[in-house]
Amino acid sequence: MSTRDLLIEIGTEELPPKALKGLSADFSTSISNQLNERALGFASLKSFATPRRLAVLICDLAETAADRKIEVWGPPASVAFDTDGNPSKAALAFAKKNQLDSSDLKNHIANDGKQDKLCLRSVVSGDQTTAIVAQITNTALAALPIAKRMRWGASRAEFVRPIHWLTIVYGEEVIGETIFDLRADRLSRGHRFHCNESLSITSAAAYEAILRDQGKVIADYDTRQQDIREQVTKLGESLGGKAIIDPDLLDEVTALVEWPVALAGSFEERFLKVPPEALVSSMKEHQKYFHVTDSNGKLMPNFITVANIESRDPQKVIDGNERVIRPRLSDAAFFFETDCKTSLETRREKLRTVVFQAKLGTIFDKTERVASLSAAIAKLLNTDPSSAVRAANLCKSDLVTEMVLEFDDLQGIAGYYYALNDGEAEDVALAMNEQYMPRFAGDVLPQTLTGTIVALADRLDTICGIFGIGQIPTGSKDPFALRRASLGVLRLITENGHDLDLQQLIDLAIAQHSTITPSEKLSATVLSYILERLKAGYEDSGIATEVFMAVSAKQLSKPLDINQRVNAVQAFTKLAEASALAAANKRVSNILAKVQGQIPTQIDENLLVETAEQTLAQQLNKQQATVMPLFAEARFEEGLKSLASLQSAVDDFFDKVMVNAEDPALKNNRLALLSQLQGLFLEVADISQLVTAK
Repeated sequence: MSTRDLLIEIGTEELPPKALKGLSADFSTSISNQLNERALGFASLKSFATPRRLAVLICDLAETAADRKIEVWGPPASVAFDTDGNPSKAALAFAKKNQLDSSDLKNHIANDGKQDKLCLRSVVSGDQTTAIVAQITNTALAALPIAKRMRWGASRAEFVRPIHWLTIVYGEEVIGETIFDLRADRLSRGHRFHCNESLSITSAAAYEAILRDQGKVIADYDTRQQDIREQVTKLGESLGGKAIIDPDLLDEVTALVEWPVALAGSFEERFLKVPPEALVSSMKEHQKYFHVTDSNGKLMPNFITVANIESRDPQKVIDGNERVIRPRLSDAAFFFETDCKTSLETRREKLRTVVFQAKLGTIFDKTERVASLSAAIAKLLNTDPSSAVRAANLCKSDLVTEMVLEFDDLQGIAGYYYALNDGEAEDVALAMNEQYMPRFAGDVLPQTLTGTIVALADRLDTICGIFGIGQIPTGSKDPFALRRASLGVLRLITENGHDLDLQQLIDLAIAQHSTITPSEKLSATVLSYILERLKAGYEDSGIATEVFMAVSAKQLSKPLDINQRVNAVQAFTKLAEASALAAANKRVSNILAKVQGQIPTQIDENLLVETAEQTLAQQLNKQQATVMPLFAEARFEEGLKSLASLQSAVDDFFDKVMVNAEDPALKNNRLALLSQLQGLFLEVADISQLVTAK
C-alpha cells in the first residue's frame, strides 16, 4: 500500500501562551483519532506548536484505506415472505432501506449460522486521504476547547485567533482544500523578525528543517522548551548561581517564542531588602523572567529573560529589560516599606469592613472565631494556647496590605515578613503563612504546632459555616473550596499524628458561629462530608473501597485512628488467610443477624461437645489475650495478623459443627462462640465488608 507524509499547518496571529500546549495536544489527538476511525494507517504523528502556528506531521500515511466488507442482516426468511412467496412489509422495508429491488429479494437470503435471513453483502471502498483531509482538519479545529472564539475581517469563520495561512502538503503534493475561507498551499511563514516572508514547503518531511534552517523557527514545542531549559540553566551557572525554572513559567515562555535566546540581566542589590517572594512574583508574573539563587538558596540580583530574537547587540536588549524591571521592583519595595510602617495588629481593624460571607460576617468576625477555636484545639493538644490565639487574631491582617493587594499570591507570605517586622514570636510569624498549608494535593504541611492549629481552625470554621448556612457543595460547584479544605483537615490531623476527634472539633467550630443553630444533623452532615474525602484519598492511593468501608462500619470520628485501621486492614488483605476469614465473618454476620432476641455472650465450656468447637474456643481465648493489648496500643496490623491464624480453626468449625443445633443450649453456646469471634475482628473493623458483592 502506498504511503506519504502529510503536513497540516494552521498559521495564526499569536496564540494564547497558556493555552498553546493544550491546543496542540487536542488538535493532534483529534487528527489521530479520526484517521484511526477511517482505518487510514500511519507510522507516527508529530505535533508542532509555536506562537503563530499549530501543525501536525503524519508519517507514512496510507493514500487509501482498505476496502471494507459490510453485511446488513434483515428479518428471517420465514417472516420476509408469505406462504405464496410474496415479500412481507418487513421485507419491503428492508429493500427500501438498502435500496434493493423488491423483486430481487430472494437473491439476498443467507444463513447466519442459525437460520436463513435477508442479508445484503457489499464492499465499501476505503477513504482516499486526499479527499478527507479538509473534513478531518475542520472537525479537529472545531472541537478545540476554546472558551471564546473570534471573527476577523469579512469572514464568518471563528477561531481563537485570526488565521492567516493554511499549508497542506501530502508527500510533495499540495492538497488545495479550502478551510476557514483560506485556500491551502505549500507556503508557510518564517520568524516574524528574522524571516518575515513566505517559505515553500517542498515536502511534508522537510517541514521542520525548512522552518529551522530558512525561517529561524524551532517548530517542535518540546525541542524549543529543552533548548530554553539548557540556555537558562547555563546562564544561571555562568552567574555563579542556579536558575530556578518553574515548570508553568517554562511552558509559558516556550509558547511565547519561536527562536529562543536567553539573556541575563541584573538589578540593584538594594531591592534584596524586599521579601524575595515579592521580587520573584514581580519578575515571573509581569516580565516572564527566571530568577537566580546562590548556593544557599538566596535570591541573587539577577534575572534571565528569553528573547524571541537573536539581536546583533544583545546588550541593548538586556538594558531594555533592566529598565522595564526596575520600576516593577521599585513598586514592590515601596509597598513593603509602606506596609512596614503599620502593624498587623493595627491593620486588623480594617478587616471589620471586609465581608467574608454575607451570612457569616466579616473577615474580622472570622478571625475572632478562628482564635476561639484555636484556643480550644490547643487545649486538646495539651499546649499553651496563647501563640495560636495571637496568630489567629493576626492571620488575615495582611489581606489589607499594599503588597497583597498588588501581589495576591503573596497572601500569608507577606504576613510572615510583617509579623517579624512587628516583633511577633517566630512561630506566630510562621503561622501567617502556614495557615494556608497544604495549599494543594501533595503540598507541604506546617512545620510549627501553632501553624497547624490555626490551619485546622481556619478550615473547620469555613466548612462548618458554609454548611451551616445551607450552601453545601454540589458535583460542579464548590466556590469555597470545601473539598480541598476537608482534605487539608484530614492531612493536618493524620500526618501530624494528632489524636483529635473530628466530631468534637466540628461541634466546637459550629458553636463559634452565632448565626448558626447547632444540631446533630448539621454536625453529622459535616462529619460525613469530610470523612468521605478520606475514602476518595484512599482510592487514589490504591486502597480498595471495601477496605475503607470495613473501617467505616465502626462509625469512628478520629481520622488518625481511622487511618491506622485502614492501613492495618489493607495489610491484612494481602495475607493468604484474608479472603477465607472475610467470607467466614460474612457468614457469621448473616447467622447472627437472623437471631431473634438477645445474642448470648458467655461460652459454657461444658457445652462444647465437638472437637472443632473446642479448638476454636481455645484459640479464641488465646487470641483474646494476645491481641487486646495490641489493639489498646493501636497496633492494629499486628493484631489482625495474629487473628489470621484462626483461619483453619474457623473453617474446621463451619465444616464440622451445626450452629443451629436442635438443642437450644448447644445452639446458644455456639452463637456465643461466633459472637466472640466476630467481636475480636470488630475491635479493628468489620472485615465481612471485604467480601465484594457478586
